[in-house]
Amino acid sequence: MASEITSVIGGSDRPRRLHLRRIRLTISSGPDKGRSVESDHPVLRIGAQSGNHLQLTDDTVSRKHAEIVRAPEGIVLRDLGSTNGTFVGPVRVREVYLGEQRTFKVGKTDVEFTPLEEVVDIVPADDTQFEGLVGESVAMREVFSVLERVAQTDLTVLVTGETGTGKELVSRAVHGRSRRRTGPFVVFDCGAVARNLVESELFGHERGAFTGAVAPRAGVFEQAHGGTIFIDELGELPLELQPALLRVLEQREVRRVGDRKVRPVDVRVVAATNRDLRAEVEAGRFRQDLYYRLAVVEVPLPPLRDRIAEDFQLLVKHLLEVAPFPHNVRHLDPEVERAFMEWHWPGNIRELKNVLLRAIPFSEGDSIALEALPHALREGGGQEPTPAAGTRVSIPTAEVSLKVARDQLMEAFERTYLEDLLERSDHNLSKAARLAGVDRKTVARMLKRHDLKD
Repeated sequence: MASEITSVIGGSDRPRRLHLRRIRLTISSGPDKGRSVESDHPVLRIGAQSGNHLQLTDDTVSRKHAEIVRAPEGIVLRDLGSTNGTFVGPVRVREVYLGEQRTFKVGKTDVEFTPLEEVVDIVPADDTQFEGLVGESVAMREVFSVLERVAQTDLTVLVTGETGTGKELVSRAVHGRSRRRTGPFVVFDCGAVARNLVESELFGHERGAFTGAVAPRAGVFEQAHGGTIFIDELGELPLELQPALLRVLEQREVRRVGDRKVRPVDVRVVAATNRDLRAEVEAGRFRQDLYYRLAVVEVPLPPLRDRIAEDFQLLVKHLLEVAPFPHNVRHLDPEVERAFMEWHWPGNIRELKNVLLRAIPFSEGDSIALEALPHALREGGGQEPTPAAGTRVSIPTAEVSLKVARDQLMEAFERTYLEDLLERSDHNLSKAARLAGVDRKTVARMLKRHDLKD
């Protein structure tokens, strides 16, 4: 299954070839004879109505006549309930696999279908930067090569990799290099939306559709019309809610909750997950058809520990340059460099960025010294720190009463826990609440008490 679904194919440890799939439709007879369109869109619509990918002037063609969809088993031609039918040869069809080059008829118009398949060898890019992403390693320059080619298409992209590897940066890079770069870029976080609100967030709602719907609201797909939607934390979407997402991906149209009107949406979809979705499909926790619809091109990002030797200097230089506040730090002391090279970086680029930003205010001159680093990184070497080594919580002595000691310990624990929680959730309050297993108000109240910003 997986080898046919994904468009990135090849080597066992990283992709070596990119499989690009396009479709050409040529009108061989009828009022629009001679016209031809090519598209890499996942769903190609045919009809008389404006907004179809192939719009025909044939008055025997319905407004929404037929569509061509790429499915796991092949390319499907599907009639959409047209008045005069869709025919392959003399046979009127509701749904049929097209296979190789084939001619079909809609109304009085004959359409020649041609699949265009191109396998491109992935050659590492010469550049060491791509729209905010940096790396000299072969693995990252291969990613840049894939993104450069894919960004110029409308192909759906699935970005995979551990937490903190830069999946949202990749999605923004794809949008920034695409034809849609002047359009909106909208983020939908599957893990941060309550289950009962997913449909409303995706499709929008009308006033009075449910309790609390006091005004009409466009969903994220409408908001992203003409641009790109980034579906983050895809693996967190519960199985029972996946059909709602699949429906809009396949139909490219939405109906707001409480409304009868259907609104077409023209969006580029980039999704991201830190889960192995192929394993999730095999385990029955993720729909195969949804995985297929999203993994048209799969881009795996390497963890920082696998590329630290090649990319370390460039990454540190870049992260210091783009720090969100003014500073004079330009270098790392040799002891810091050694500590960085030995560290395991479980939080990947995000962790490296946070360590540098936290160290800058505690640095003198233009260099970061070992004393400015977190205790765990200074003392932990290349191993995962134990709770005793990695914590900043100290045990109070018997110089104070038991109650005071307990309060001091709890206060220190809460602050340390909250700081780590914010880092792990990328300062997203909804994610933080989900990770902590409490509601958002509880997290917000604790952050305020400890004077921490979410």
